[in-house]
Amino acid sequence: MTSAPDTTLGDAPLYLTTREVADLLRVKERKVYDLAAADEIPHRRITGKLLFPRSELMAWIEGEGTLAPAERPAVLTGSHDPLLDWAVRESGCGLATLLNGSTEGIGVFARGEAAIGGLHLPEEDGWNIRTVAARGLSDCVLIGWAVRARGLILTPDAAGAVQGFGDLKGRRVMMRQEGAGASALFDLLLAEHGMTREEFEGGPTPARTESDAAAAVAVGEADAALGIEAMARQFHLAFRPILEERFDLLIDRRAYFREPVQRLMEFARTEAFAAKAEAMGGYDLGETGKVRWVSP
Repeated sequence: MTSAPDTTLGDAPLYLTTREVADLLRVKERKVYDLAAADEIPHRRITGKLLFPRSELMAWIEGEGTLAPAERPAVLTGSHDPLLDWAVRESGCGLATLLNGSTEGIGVFARGEAAIGGLHLPEEDGWNIRTVAARGLSDCVLIGWAVRARGLILTPDAAGAVQGFGDLKGRRVMMRQEGAGASALFDLLLAEHGMTREEFEGGPTPARTESDAAAAVAVGEADAALGIEAMARQFHLAFRPILEERFDLLIDRRAYFREPVQRLMEFARTEAFAAKAEAMGGYDLGETGKVRWVSP
């Protein structure tokens, strides 16, 4: 006669029952069933019965397990990019947008509240990679979206006198909200030129998108804004280039293969997308879709 497999290790069972897990977690059994149904807790289903591997369960409790996270909502968070905004609408991908700046976008992504986040955070030797790596994120990738021309958007009156960042001293400059990639870059440029924010006259409230910043200059609320070339062209304003920045997409690995993200990325390979980028100006699509970083 074949003996049954040993399901104990000393006095400790290798597998726990639903009731034992509920007692361990101090929750009702119904909650344990819900966690298993959502694949949020390590479990096995054997002949219709739920069993929970003790070693995997303890690792999960201690935060060391490798269980796949719950599916994220089809939300695009982070920084504003007008080409991306247009592509989301034109592709019909169905992504909802929550534009809140690069830094806050990473926070929303880290909490599992979005499937994709737009970033353009300056670093000592590049853009975005060190920042997302330092957050300890898992099951995600950083995909190149575009390289953008970033510089000063100016009113016609200011254009004659302002040739570079140092010429902004004493002028009205439309600031961006704290945590925005443009705000972080502005602070780096201040340090580079030995200047402070107190040397500028800012608006009553910061602009939250690239289009808002350019619009403020267009209607005369500010003499200048640190913006992108595409927005200067749209509002027929002068533009003084300063640098090229990388705008990347932080994407959940599972979400990457779902229809909303796949439809968006497929659209980014079309002639219509390339033509739109050319018409908007200030975009380099040479590395669009390229994997720039993969989480551990």
